[in-house]
Amino acid sequence: MKAIVYHTYGSPEVLKLKEIPNPIPKDKEVLVKVVAVSVNSWDWDLLKGEPILIRMWGLFRPGYNILGSDIAGVVENVGSEVKNLNPGDEVFGDLSASGWGGFAEYVCAPENALALKPANMTFEQAASLPQAGVLAYQGLFDYGKIESGKKVLINGAGGGVGTFAIQIAKSIGTQITGVDSHDKLDMLKELGAEYVLDYRKENFTKTGKKYDLIIDNVANRSLSDYKRALNPGGIFVMVGGSMSTILQAMLFSKLLSTFGTKKLEILAHKPNKDLDALIELYDSGAYQPILEKTYSLSETPEALRLLGEGKAFGKVVILVDKTSM
Repeated sequence: MKAIVYHTYGSPEVLKLKEIPNPIPKDKEVLVKVVAVSVNSWDWDLLKGEPILIRMWGLFRPGYNILGSDIAGVVENVGSEVKNLNPGDEVFGDLSASGWGGFAEYVCAPENALALKPANMTFEQAASLPQAGVLAYQGLFDYGKIESGKKVLINGAGGGVGTFAIQIAKSIGTQITGVDSHDKLDMLKELGAEYVLDYRKENFTKTGKKYDLIIDNVANRSLSDYKRALNPGGIFVMVGGSMSTILQAMLFSKLLSTFGTKKLEILAHKPNKDLDALIELYDSGAYQPILEKTYSLSETPEALRLLGEGKAFGKVVILVDKTSM
């Protein structure tokens, strides 16, 4: 099979399209023919080997040689102990907790890492959902305790997580402020943000406006800044961002939450946990996956570069059988 392989940390140029043997599923695994796989920030971090904590899977060389976690495809074969999936089933899921491997024609995955793809969802849409959609859902509901009428700010609103979060928050009747670069602001309004801010021109933590919930995908302000921007009883949820701010949050978020009623939370991602709830929201019309661009498997380096440069609006997806342009 063809796969995008790398053996050293670096820029997208270290990724190579190679022919390697097809994987063989273990007893509790299924073999999936990958139709689509989306690109996530974790792929970029693992490719670069930065920040240094990402090297827990391999200090000097990558622990995983094939990246790609969010797949959608068709079950080709099943292990002897697989009970609920069969060859021909259309499935999708997040493989970040089970070995990655999605940037390839075939991948093996545990049965419990996959869900049946809704018939009314394309493979591209399904591949865009598992990590970004789940992070948005868990940030809003599990951590953010979101309710109708609340004031919500989403920092880094134009990425995969942000575009899901805006639409889902809008569907339950919240007032949304989206923060991103100038070129994405009009599109944020189209998705449902009442107010938008260009982060290069305005620091939302210093405008004097307060929010009931802040979903932060980039963590480019200090914890004290975020706390200042919260209403009493407000919640700040860190989904991603700079390692220095994440470490600061790990060390001091509980301490800062002790004083007063404001809470600072770090989202601990639970892969695939809320896929059923996301499918229900999709069926209700609450959101549509926003796809910036699709690439062929051989164009995976270009797809990762687009994501890494922060230029993508929504999700970037690899169509494995797509012919490169």
